[in-house]
Amino acid sequence: MELKKTINNTLKVSLSLLLGGLILYWMYRGFDFGKVEQVLLHDMNWMWMLLSFPFGILAQMFRGWRWHLTLEPVGEHPRTSTSINSIFLSYAVSLLVPRIGEFARCGILRRYDGVSFPKALGTVVMERAIDSLLVVLIALLTFIFQIKIFNIFFNRTGTNIDTILAGFSTTGYIVTAVCGIAVCVLLWYIMRRFAIYNKVKSTVKGIWQGVMSIRNVKHPVLFVAFTLAIWGSYFLHYYLTFFCFESTAHLGMACALVTFIVGSIAVIVPTPNGAGPWHFAVKTMLILYGVADTDALNFVLIVHSVQTLLVVALGVYAWAALALTKKRITNDELRMTSCE
Repeated sequence: MELKKTINNTLKVSLSLLLGGLILYWMYRGFDFGKVEQVLLHDMNWMWMLLSFPFGILAQMFRGWRWHLTLEPVGEHPRTSTSINSIFLSYAVSLLVPRIGEFARCGILRRYDGVSFPKALGTVVMERAIDSLLVVLIALLTFIFQIKIFNIFFNRTGTNIDTILAGFSTTGYIVTAVCGIAVCVLLWYIMRRFAIYNKVKSTVKGIWQGVMSIRNVKHPVLFVAFTLAIWGSYFLHYYLTFFCFESTAHLGMACALVTFIVGSIAVIVPTPNGAGPWHFAVKTMLILYGVADTDALNFVLIVHSVQTLLVVALGVYAWAALALTKKRITNDELRMTSCE
C-alpha cells in the first residue's frame, strides 16, 4: 500500500514537472539566456522589485489572518502566528507538489494547535470558492473593458470569439487538450482526496461545518476587507515589477490588470507555482500590448523566478519558526494525562 502511494505521488510530481518543463522549453527554445545576466545586473531597476516584496508577504499574512477569522465560528482558535506560518509553508511545499499546500497547512494547525483537520479543510474549501468567485468577477469586468485586446489574443491563439464553435487551429487543439487533461488530473486528485475523508461520517460533518463557517463569521466586514487586501496585495506585488523594466514601465494599470488576471487563471493548471502556463499566458498578453518578444520573455522569466524565491524564503522562515514553536496541549491530551 505504501509502495503504491509512493509511486502515485512520484508520478504526480513527475507529470507536473514535465508539463511545466515542456511549456517552458517550447517558449524558450533558441532563447539567449546569456543576455538575462545583462538585464539582471545592468538593465533592471531592482528598487521596484524590492518595493514589491512587502506586498507579496502581506498577501500571505492577510490570508493567514482571514483563515484565523473563519476558524472561530467552528470552535477552533489556533494561534495567529501558527496560522500565518502555515500559509507561508503551504505555498513553499506546493512548489514541490502542486495543491498539496492546502492539506499541509491544515495538518500544521492540527499538529501544533490541535485544530480539527476536517474543519480546517472545510474552511479552506470555502475560502477557495470565494477567491475563485472574486477572480471570475474581476476577470469578467476586465474582459468587458479590454475586449479588444482579448479579441486579438483569441485570434492569435486560434480561438476567435466569432468562430469559437467552428473549430480551433492545430495549436489551439494541442493547447486546449493539454490544459484540459491537466485540469482533469487536478479534479481527479481532489476527488480522491475527498473520497478518503468522505468514508468517515464525522469527518464529512467537520468539513461541512468548515464550509459553512462563513455564515457565522463574527466580523464579516473584516472578512471582506481581508479578502480584498489579499488580492490587492497580490496585484501590487505583480504590478510594481512593471517598473523594473524599461519595456513595461510605460504600460498602464489596465495592462497590468489584464495580465494579472490571465496569469491567475493560468495557474489553475497544476505545475509548480504555475511555471509554464503562467509564463505563456502573461508573455502572450504583454506582446499584444506592444512589448517585444524577447523583452516579454525576460519579464516573465525574471519576475516569476524572483517571486518564487520569495515564496521559498518565506517557507524556510516558517519552517524554522514552527520548529521553535511549542505544541499546544489540547483538552483531549490533558484528559489522557489525567487518566494516566
